[in-house]
Amino acid sequence: MSSQGYVLPASADIGHVHLKVSNLEVSLGFYRDVLGFEVTTRFGDQAAFLSAGGYHHHLGLNTWESAGGSKPPRDATGLYHFAVRYPDRRALAIALRRVLDAGVRLHGAADHGVSQSIYLADPDGNGIELTVDTPRESWSFRADGGLDMVTESLDLRVLLEEAVPPGATPSL
Repeated sequence: MSSQGYVLPASADIGHVHLKVSNLEVSLGFYRDVLGFEVTTRFGDQAAFLSAGGYHHHLGLNTWESAGGSKPPRDATGLYHFAVRYPDRRALAIALRRVLDAGVRLHGAADHGVSQSIYLADPDGNGIELTVDTPRESWSFRADGGLDMVTESLDLRVLLEEAVPPGATPSL
């Protein structure tokens, strides 16, 4: 129970992320062509909505106030990153392969005990975490009941092995 007496229902989630971008076509190239989101709706050259699996939209992109804008400075407030959660390690491995093949620079990778994550940024510098949850039954808890999350290395070569067909060699 929170200090205010109300706790969100377990079924609540974050519905979508809507980003201000500097160039809609460049951002579409990244989110659609690299990460694999599908365009569900487009408003000319100013906005687009994208999803995975036919949902109305997981991601909104617009240039309404930001066309030609610059990346925010690192010491500014705002979005740190948002996460794209994959259903299993193989799907995460395939996403990693696509990101590397597109020449996108990784910012890091970690095993958090509760999830395994790869960190990068979109063309406007928005942080993205590509992640897969580990099975809930393997999570560790502290004596006070809180999650015992860690930040340990994630072996990307081992992960990439899950994305390659049998007999092929994974590469970073």
